Amino acid sequence: MDKGNEGATAVAIREDTILYVGNREGVKSFISEDTNIVELGEKSLIPGLIDSHGHVTFSARLSDFVNASSPPVGPSQNIQSILDLLKARLASNPPKDGGWLMAYGYDDSLLEENRHPTRDDLDKVSTTVPIYMMHVSGHLGAANSAALKVSKVDSNTPNPPGGVFRRYEGTTEPNGVLEEAAASALLYRYLGANSQPEKFAQQMETAINYFATFGITTIQDGAAQLRDVAAIKKMAEEGRINTDIAMVPIMHNLNVEQIAQLTKDGYYQGARVAGVKFVLDGSPQGRTAWTTQPYKENPDGVTGPYTAYPTVNIPLFKKQAKSFLDAKVPIYLHANGDAAIDLAMDAVEEAFEGKEIPDHRSVIIHSQVMRPDQVERAAQLKMVPSFYSAHSFFWGDWHRKSFGDERAFHISPAESARKKGVHFTIHNDTPIVPPDMMRLMWIAVNRKTRSGFILGPDERLSPYDALYAMTMGGAYQYFEEDKKGSLSVGKQADMVILERNPLKVDADKIKDIAILETIAHGKTTFLK
Repeated sequence: MDKGNEGATAVAIREDTILYVGNREGVKSFISEDTNIVELGEKSLIPGLIDSHGHVTFSARLSDFVNASSPPVGPSQNIQSILDLLKARLASNPPKDGGWLMAYGYDDSLLEENRHPTRDDLDKVSTTVPIYMMHVSGHLGAANSAALKVSKVDSNTPNPPGGVFRRYEGTTEPNGVLEEAAASALLYRYLGANSQPEKFAQQMETAINYFATFGITTIQDGAAQLRDVAAIKKMAEEGRINTDIAMVPIMHNLNVEQIAQLTKDGYYQGARVAGVKFVLDGSPQGRTAWTTQPYKENPDGVTGPYTAYPTVNIPLFKKQAKSFLDAKVPIYLHANGDAAIDLAMDAVEEAFEGKEIPDHRSVIIHSQVMRPDQVERAAQLKMVPSFYSAHSFFWGDWHRKSFGDERAFHISPAESARKKGVHFTIHNDTPIVPPDMMRLMWIAVNRKTRSGFILGPDERLSPYDALYAMTMGGAYQYFEEDKKGSLSVGKQADMVILERNPLKVDADKIKDIAILETIAHGKTTFLK
């Protein structure tokens, strides 16, 4: 990823710094009797891979949840198979003292019934133990009657701002399916009641090691709670973090001065606050992404033209975004639909109105239903789209139904962005999908859906550009291009040894390349 070092055959590192990149003859002067010499042979050395958007703390906590995902992430093919998993967990490890039974990953687009499980389905597992299942998108959920009762949700409960309690047809009675703010209320109620500091630290160590198996040397917590920021900083002080974690607290009445100071503090023992996050809409796989043109196929129970909705108070959001930008705090803007992307761009443009746009690098997280004019505007506004490229495989066939081919073909328009000179990244959004970076690269290069359909061949990246997006692109997004993203002298010794060269194998084989070793700060964090 450093044009000046193409064709290099040797790298020397001392502690956490790259000292030399060049040929075998030139590296000899760095070799002493104490030097550890690694011969790669036909293996390939690349820079450490950068997680440009994901949720490591959520990934950590999911060890307590039932995996209700569909293949290739989990076993569920229909609603009954999910109920069987829940019954088995309830029998083997029932929640204690009023605890909840939790699950994650169910996907109505892949279940045989092509619908969400309802409270009626989940009540077949238990009517006394609260049950909540997080949709694969993280933006919706399903609850049984007990969970709704404990949460005081009934026929008289209004929809919260930016959310929906779905109802039985013709009534006001909630059917157990929840969207956006309604789903978040139940989920965070559970998480808040189950905070155990030492258990969380152990879960985090497991999650960090899991990310390392995929070659990741910088991990993101992309909707951090302030209590998690404090917990991760404590882990850092105790020397329990062996990689870098960039935390992006979610905007819930955060203090601008406090976050500004945290971002200025930078890394401490591998942990830093990288900015602040706003969530402007929902998800396309959940059909809650806010669009300017109606969906081709609506969610269950919705008739007439449907474009979903924003999840923020728009005037308040713009005011808050400006206050963080004025304080030089990077802002991360979750925006899937093009209406949400318009809002993200409007907020940045209005914040800098009458001024020359500085190097702010505001990130548009996901940037999925991004129009061609918005790609142009991203360049003008110096914004960084972080494309959810993994969607092309996981939900590409679903997007064709939701949006029609014209829009679906331009989901995550990474190649258009590259041609316009837009800095961009690509991501998995773990735990929505696993942090498999070779599979992510394969998806960005091939854009094959589950059915094998090529979803917009014009938006396919070259292998080099896909790898660049996961290395130098990620470093740029984080304002860390001076110390990460390439094998260059003086940079941090974050490196990955691959089984084969991803730029030279057949494009369809990229996903099969094994990660053999991950090195962060000059130390091995994973060895196959």
